[in-house]
Amino acid sequence: MKKKGILIIISGFSGAGKGTVVKELMKKGDYTLSISATTRPARAYEAHGREYFFESRETFEDMIANDALIEWATYCDHYYGTPKQFVEEQMAEGKDVILEIEMQGALNVKALYPDSVLVFITAPKVQELKDRLEGRGTESQDVIHKRLLRSYEETAVMERYDYLIVNDKIDQCVEDIKAIIHVEHKVSRRNKELIQQLRNEFEELLKGEV
Repeated sequence: MKKKGILIIISGFSGAGKGTVVKELMKKGDYTLSISATTRPARAYEAHGREYFFESRETFEDMIANDALIEWATYCDHYYGTPKQFVEEQMAEGKDVILEIEMQGALNVKALYPDSVLVFITAPKVQELKDRLEGRGTESQDVIHKRLLRSYEETAVMERYDYLIVNDKIDQCVEDIKAIIHVEHKVSRRNKELIQQLRNEFEELLKGEV
Protein backbone atom coordinates (compact mmCIF):
# COMPACT_ATOMS: atom_id res chain seq x y z
CA MET A 1 0.00 0.00 0.00
CA LYS A 2 1.37 3.38 -1.02
CA LYS A 3 2.13 5.66 1.92
CA LYS A 4 0.08 8.85 1.91
CA GLY A 5 1.88 12.14 1.42
CA ILE A 6 1.98 14.92 4.00
CA LEU A 7 0.38 18.35 3.59
CA ILE A 8 2.85 21.00 4.75
CA ILE A 9 1.28 24.41 5.22
CA ILE A 10 3.67 27.37 5.21
CA SER A 11 2.58 30.79 6.42
CA GLY A 12 4.40 33.87 7.63
CA PHE A 13 4.31 37.59 8.15
CA SER A 14 4.27 39.83 5.10
CA GLY A 15 7.91 40.48 4.29
CA ALA A 16 9.17 37.30 6.00
CA GLY A 17 10.31 35.89 2.66
CA LYS A 18 8.05 32.83 2.68
CA GLY A 19 7.60 32.96 -1.10
CA THR A 20 11.37 32.84 -1.63
CA VAL A 21 11.69 30.06 0.94
CA VAL A 22 9.07 27.97 -0.85
CA LYS A 23 10.81 28.46 -4.23
CA GLU A 24 14.12 27.29 -2.78
CA LEU A 25 12.42 24.40 -1.00
CA MET A 26 10.94 23.20 -4.29
CA LYS A 27 14.41 23.26 -5.90
CA LYS A 28 16.00 21.21 -3.13
CA GLY A 29 13.36 18.58 -2.39
CA ASP A 30 10.93 16.22 -4.10
CA TYR A 31 7.76 18.09 -3.20
CA THR A 32 4.60 19.14 -5.02
CA LEU A 33 3.55 22.78 -4.82
CA SER A 34 -0.11 23.54 -4.36
CA ILE A 35 -0.96 26.71 -6.26
CA SER A 36 -3.50 28.97 -4.58
CA ALA A 37 -6.14 31.04 -6.30
CA THR A 38 -6.48 34.77 -5.61
CA THR A 39 -8.30 37.85 -6.82
CA ARG A 40 -5.40 40.22 -6.15
CA PRO A 41 -3.58 41.62 -9.21
CA ALA A 42 -0.44 39.82 -10.34
CA ARG A 43 2.87 41.51 -9.61
CA ALA A 44 5.28 42.13 -12.48
CA TYR A 45 7.28 38.96 -11.85
CA GLU A 46 4.24 36.69 -11.34
CA ALA A 47 2.41 34.53 -13.88
CA HIS A 48 -1.01 32.88 -13.88
CA GLY A 49 -0.68 29.21 -12.92
CA ARG A 50 2.82 29.61 -11.53
CA GLU A 51 2.71 31.78 -8.38
CA TYR A 52 -1.12 31.88 -8.23
CA PHE A 53 -4.23 31.32 -10.28
CA PHE A 54 -5.27 34.95 -10.74
CA GLU A 55 -9.06 34.94 -10.93
CA SER A 56 -11.85 37.50 -11.14
CA ARG A 57 -14.08 37.94 -8.10
CA GLU A 58 -16.95 36.36 -10.05
CA THR A 59 -14.91 33.24 -10.88
CA PHE A 60 -13.63 32.93 -7.34
CA GLU A 61 -17.13 33.22 -5.88
CA ASP A 62 -18.29 30.48 -8.26
CA MET A 63 -15.50 28.27 -6.87
CA ILE A 64 -16.74 28.95 -3.35
CA ALA A 65 -20.32 28.12 -4.31
CA ASN A 66 -19.27 24.85 -5.97
CA ASP A 67 -17.21 23.68 -2.96
CA ALA A 68 -14.10 23.55 -5.13
CA LEU A 69 -11.83 24.99 -2.43
CA ILE A 70 -10.34 23.42 0.68
CA GLU A 71 -10.38 26.86 2.29
CA TRP A 72 -10.74 30.46 1.35
CA ALA A 73 -10.31 33.77 3.11
CA THR A 74 -10.06 37.49 2.48
CA TYR A 75 -6.79 39.31 3.06
CA CYS A 76 -6.27 43.02 2.40
CA ASP A 77 -9.53 43.19 0.40
CA HIS A 78 -8.78 40.20 -1.85
CA TYR A 79 -9.87 36.54 -1.90
CA TYR A 80 -7.33 33.74 -1.45
CA GLY A 81 -8.15 30.03 -1.59
CA THR A 82 -6.84 26.50 -2.12
CA PRO A 83 -8.24 24.31 -4.92
CA LYS A 84 -9.26 20.96 -3.40
CA GLN A 85 -8.93 18.29 -6.09
CA PHE A 86 -5.26 18.78 -6.88
CA VAL A 87 -4.11 18.61 -3.25
CA GLU A 88 -6.02 15.44 -2.44
CA GLU A 89 -4.90 13.65 -5.61
CA GLN A 90 -1.23 14.41 -4.98
CA MET A 91 -1.34 13.24 -1.37
CA ALA A 92 -3.10 10.02 -2.39
CA GLU A 93 -0.19 9.41 -4.79
CA GLY A 94 2.21 9.61 -1.85
CA LYS A 95 3.56 13.06 -2.67
CA ASP A 96 4.27 15.69 -0.02
CA VAL A 97 2.34 18.83 -0.88
CA ILE A 98 3.61 22.31 0.02
CA LEU A 99 0.85 24.85 0.54
CA GLU A 100 1.77 28.52 1.05
CA ILE A 101 -1.21 30.40 2.45
CA GLU A 102 -2.04 33.07 5.01
CA MET A 103 -2.77 32.25 8.63
CA GLN A 104 -6.57 32.26 8.62
CA GLY A 105 -6.67 29.84 5.71
CA ALA A 106 -3.95 27.67 7.24
CA LEU A 107 -5.89 27.17 10.46
CA ASN A 108 -9.01 26.30 8.45
CA VAL A 109 -7.06 23.65 6.54
CA LYS A 110 -5.63 22.25 9.79
CA ALA A 111 -9.19 21.81 11.06
CA LEU A 112 -10.10 19.81 7.94
CA TYR A 113 -6.81 17.91 7.72
CA PRO A 114 -5.58 17.39 11.30
CA ASP A 115 -2.49 15.48 10.11
CA SER A 116 -1.25 18.50 8.14
CA VAL A 117 1.88 20.27 9.41
CA LEU A 118 1.80 24.01 10.12
CA VAL A 119 5.06 25.95 9.67
CA PHE A 120 5.26 29.69 10.40
CA ILE A 121 8.08 31.85 9.01
CA THR A 122 9.22 35.18 10.43
CA ALA A 123 12.10 37.58 9.94
CA PRO A 124 14.42 38.00 12.98
CA LYS A 125 13.08 41.50 13.73
CA VAL A 126 9.87 43.43 12.99
CA GLN A 127 11.85 46.35 11.55
CA GLU A 128 13.30 43.95 8.99
CA LEU A 129 9.78 43.00 7.93
CA LYS A 130 9.00 46.66 7.29
CA ASP A 131 12.28 47.19 5.43
CA ARG A 132 11.60 44.22 3.17
CA LEU A 133 8.07 45.41 2.37
CA GLU A 134 9.32 48.88 1.51
CA GLY A 135 12.17 47.42 -0.50
CA ARG A 136 9.73 45.71 -2.88
CA GLY A 137 8.62 49.09 -4.18
CA THR A 138 5.28 47.61 -5.23
CA GLU A 139 2.91 48.91 -2.54
CA SER A 140 1.91 52.22 -1.01
CA GLN A 141 2.70 53.14 2.59
CA ASP A 142 -0.99 52.67 3.38
CA VAL A 143 -0.93 49.07 2.14
CA ILE A 144 2.34 48.40 3.98
CA HIS A 145 0.78 49.73 7.19
CA LYS A 146 -2.23 47.41 6.68
CA ARG A 147 0.11 44.45 6.20
CA LEU A 148 2.07 45.27 9.35
CA LEU A 149 -1.14 45.71 11.33
CA ARG A 150 -2.40 42.34 10.08
CA SER A 151 0.93 40.76 11.05
CA TYR A 152 0.62 42.15 14.57
CA GLU A 153 -2.87 40.63 14.80
CA GLU A 154 -1.48 37.28 13.65
CA THR A 155 0.89 37.09 16.63
CA ALA A 156 -2.16 36.23 18.75
CA VAL A 157 -2.44 32.76 17.16
CA MET A 158 1.16 31.91 16.21
CA GLU A 159 1.27 29.32 18.99
CA ARG A 160 -1.28 27.22 17.11
CA TYR A 161 1.42 26.42 14.53
CA ASP A 162 3.48 23.27 14.91
CA TYR A 163 6.80 24.93 14.06
CA LEU A 164 8.23 28.45 14.06
CA ILE A 165 11.17 29.16 11.74
CA VAL A 166 13.23 32.37 11.70
CA ASN A 167 14.23 33.26 8.14
CA ASP A 168 17.58 34.90 8.83
CA LYS A 169 19.61 32.90 6.31
CA ILE A 170 17.55 31.46 3.47
CA ASP A 171 19.57 28.25 3.05
CA GLN A 172 19.31 27.38 6.74
CA CYS A 173 15.59 28.15 6.75
CA VAL A 174 15.05 25.75 3.84
CA GLU A 175 17.12 23.02 5.49
CA ASP A 176 15.13 23.43 8.70
CA ILE A 177 11.86 22.86 6.85
CA LYS A 178 13.26 19.85 5.00
CA ALA A 179 14.29 18.39 8.36
CA ILE A 180 10.80 18.95 9.75
CA ILE A 181 9.22 17.10 6.83
CA HIS A 182 11.70 14.23 7.20
CA VAL A 183 10.93 13.87 10.90
CA GLU A 184 7.17 14.11 10.37
CA HIS A 185 7.34 11.01 8.17
CA LYS A 186 8.74 9.13 11.19
CA VAL A 187 5.86 10.06 13.52
CA SER A 188 4.25 6.85 14.78
CA ARG A 189 0.68 7.75 13.77
CA ARG A 190 1.84 8.04 10.15
CA ASN A 191 3.29 4.51 10.26
CA LYS A 192 0.31 2.37 11.27
CA GLU A 193 0.92 -0.07 8.40
CA LEU A 194 4.49 -0.72 9.60
CA ILE A 195 3.31 -1.17 13.18
CA GLN A 196 0.70 -3.70 12.05
CA GLN A 197 3.24 -5.48 9.87
CA LEU A 198 5.63 -5.86 12.83
CA ARG A 199 2.80 -7.11 15.04
CA ASN A 200 1.86 -9.71 12.44
CA GLU A 201 5.47 -10.83 12.07
CA PHE A 202 5.84 -11.27 15.83
CA GLU A 203 2.64 -13.31 15.97
CA GLU A 204 3.86 -15.55 13.14
CA LEU A 205 7.31 -15.96 14.67
CA LEU A 206 5.98 -16.77 18.13
CA LYS A 207 3.38 -19.32 17.05
CA GLY A 208 3.72 -22.42 19.19
CA GLU A 209 6.24 -20.76 21.51
CA VAL A 210 3.67 -19.46 23.97
